[in-house]
Amino acid sequence: MSDSLSAALAAVSPSEVTFGATVVSSPHFFYGRNTHATHEAFRVLTDDGHRLEVVDNVKLAPRVPVAPGDHVTIRGELVPHGSHGPLVHYTHHDPQHVHPDGFIELAGHLYA
Repeated sequence: MSDSLSAALAAVSPSEVTFGATVVSSPHFFYGRNTHATHEAFRVLTDDGHRLEVVDNVKLAPRVPVAPGDHVTIRGELVPHGSHGPLVHYTHHDPQHVHPDGFIELAGHLYA
């Protein structure tokens, strides 16, 4: 997992990734201007030491009850050069079937 994550972070364009991480911030919520939906966002430290923001559309997937210190497994699309640093989104099913379905796994439960 870490080799593909490191390669994705070095890439110019977004790519699909799956990785383990520890949550390092409490989630905050915002309304997406483009999606017109509420999103949950939190920061993680990946198992191989990368800091990323995770953005999950809670209109398409249930809210993930994460807290700092929780270990999660995430599958989604990594945007290596976001305006606030690298971020992972599409951590849910894609009803339009354009992106592979993603998920966030917490304590053996899949949120997708």
